[in-house]
Amino acid sequence: MEASPSPNAPILVADDDAAVRAALRLFLKSEGLSSVLVASPQEALAELAQGAVGLLLADLNYARDTTSGEEGLALIRQARAQSALLPIVAMTAWGSIPLAVQALQLGANDFIEKPWDNTRLAAVLRNQLSLHSSRQQAARLAAENALLQADSTEQAWLGQSPALLGLMRRVAAVAAADVNLLITGENGTGKSQLAQAIHRQNHKAGGPFISLNMGAIPDTLFESELFGVERGAFTDARQTRLGRFELADGGTLFLDEVGNIPLAQQAKLLRVLESGAFERLGSATPRRAQVRLISATNADLDQLVSQGLFRRDLLYRLNSVQLHLPPLRERGADILLLAQHFLAGHARRYQRPALALAESARQALLNHAWPGNVRELSHCLERACLLSPGDAIEAADLGLQPQAHAPARELEQLTLDEAEKLLIRKALQRSQGNALAAAQTLGLSRSAFYRRLEKHQL
Repeated sequence: MEASPSPNAPILVADDDAAVRAALRLFLKSEGLSSVLVASPQEALAELAQGAVGLLLADLNYARDTTSGEEGLALIRQARAQSALLPIVAMTAWGSIPLAVQALQLGANDFIEKPWDNTRLAAVLRNQLSLHSSRQQAARLAAENALLQADSTEQAWLGQSPALLGLMRRVAAVAAADVNLLITGENGTGKSQLAQAIHRQNHKAGGPFISLNMGAIPDTLFESELFGVERGAFTDARQTRLGRFELADGGTLFLDEVGNIPLAQQAKLLRVLESGAFERLGSATPRRAQVRLISATNADLDQLVSQGLFRRDLLYRLNSVQLHLPPLRERGADILLLAQHFLAGHARRYQRPALALAESARQALLNHAWPGNVRELSHCLERACLLSPGDAIEAADLGLQPQAHAPARELEQLTLDEAEKLLIRKALQRSQGNALAAAQTLGLSRSAFYRRLEKHQL
C-alpha cells in the first residue's frame, strides 16, 4: 500500500518561470499552505519520490517545449503512476482547453488557466485537498472495518476489491450524519451488518440498534410492531408494548427488506417519516422518537414504483443517500480473503485446530457463482469446518452444488428438502439475488419464501 502524505504536507509547484513560482509561493502562504517549488518535471518527480507531498500543481509547458505540453503531460502520467491517490492540478495557458482535457485523461484531478484567478485557484486547491482527506479517511475506515469485530463470522465487507472500497468511501462520507440511508444489494450480501457498522460510527452509537425484517411481518401486525400497542387495543393485547420506533429512540432503526412493505401500509410509514409523530395502536396520543433510519432492500424499488407497488414519495424519504452492496460474484478479489476469515472464525468457535484451504478448495470457491452471496460463503465454510476430516479443506469438503442444472435422474435421488433448496438456489440465480422476484417465480408469498431462506441458511 502506498504511503499517504500528511495532511500538512506541502504543495509541490512545478513551473519553469521563476516569477510564477514566486507569485504562487506568496499566494499559498497567504492561504496558510506550505509549498515546495521546482523548475522542471525531473525535479518534481524527485520530490514526489520522497513521498512528502500533499498536492502537485504542475505547469504543462517547460523550456524544452513551450507549446505542446508534452513535458507536463508526461509529468502527470508519471506522477499518477507513482501515486494513485495524490491530488494533481494542471496549469495551462488561457484557452488551451484540449490540452487540459488531455491532462485530465492522464490522471489530473482538475486544472486552472493562466493567468489564474486567486479565488478560483484557492477553491480548486481546497477542494482537492478536502477530497484527498476524505479518501484517506475512507482508506482508514476500510482498514478499521477489516479489524472490527475480528472474531465475528458475519463480517461481510472485509476485502480489497474496487467495488468494496468504493462503497466504503461513500460510507465514510455519510456515517456520521443523521441522513436517512437506503442500503441496496442482493440477499446475503451483508446489508444488516453494514447498517450496524454505520450505527457504530454515528453519534447515536451509544443508543440502541433496533432491527425489523419487513418481509417477515404479517400485514395485521405492521402497526403494532412499528408503533406499539396499548393494553386492551384488541383481544390479545394484555399489556402495553412498545413499537420499534420507541425502542430505537436515541439510536438507529433498521428496516430490512423494506421493499416488502404492503402498499396499504406504506402510507402509515410515510406519515411518520414526514411528521415525526406516531400513535400506538389503540391510542390517540401522539408520540415522538429521535431515530436515525436505515433501510435495506434486495428489490428494485424504482421498478416497483413504476409497477405501482411502491410509493414514490416514500422512496424519496428513505433514500436520501443510497449505498449499494455489491454481490460476491463482483468481488472476486475478496472471496478467498473472506473465506479464510470465516474459516478461522468457525475453527475458533468449534475448537478446531488451524485449518487451511487446499488449492482444490480455493479454485472451487473462486468458480462458484454464490447466489447466496456472503451468507452462503460463511455457511459453506462453517459446514466444511465441521465435516472436514483433516487440517486442509478440500473442494469435496465444501459441499458446493454444481452450477449446471441437475439431470432428472439426480433430482429423483434428492430428498424433498434438498430439492427445495436446489429450486430456491436456481430461482435466486435467475433473479440475480432478488428475493422478492425469486419468491414470485416459485409461487410463494414473501413471508413463506423468507422462512425457507432461513430454514436452508441461504
